[in-house]
Amino acid sequence: MKVALSSDHRGFHAKEQIKAHLTNAGHHVVDFGCDAPASCDYPEHALCGAKSVGSGETDRGIFFCGTGIGMSMTANKVAGIRAALCHDELTAEMSRRHNNANVLCLPADLLGDELIRRVVDVWLRTEFEGGRHERRLKIIADFEKNGQWTGK
Repeated sequence: MKVALSSDHRGFHAKEQIKAHLTNAGHHVVDFGCDAPASCDYPEHALCGAKSVGSGETDRGIFFCGTGIGMSMTANKVAGIRAALCHDELTAEMSRRHNNANVLCLPADLLGDELIRRVVDVWLRTEFEGGRHERRLKIIADFEKNGQWTGK
């Protein structure tokens, strides 16, 4: 799988750890920064990574910042992105099974290296269930495309 990675300075260490883990597992990694633990603006890195996933250049993305909130808010501004902020294996699994999340956002300040690795592994191997969930994702995609909701 081709995976986009992005982080700010607070997520730099976690991104580097996951980059090595994914590479060792045979994934192709595209690193959208940051490139050092010096202070930086997370939206720049989140937008570059999210555009890569949204365009199909990469299959999925994994983004890190201190809380994961800034990365998820930013990534979800990009068309076609379904970024999920996850804190454990269950939220990671459900973000894929029910929401077909294509970007995983993680709080580097709140989770240890081992839990981050487990969350990433679960998220990468979990498939989207489809079925009734496809209908719900279509509502989101239609609104994203048309800026209107014609439902209730």
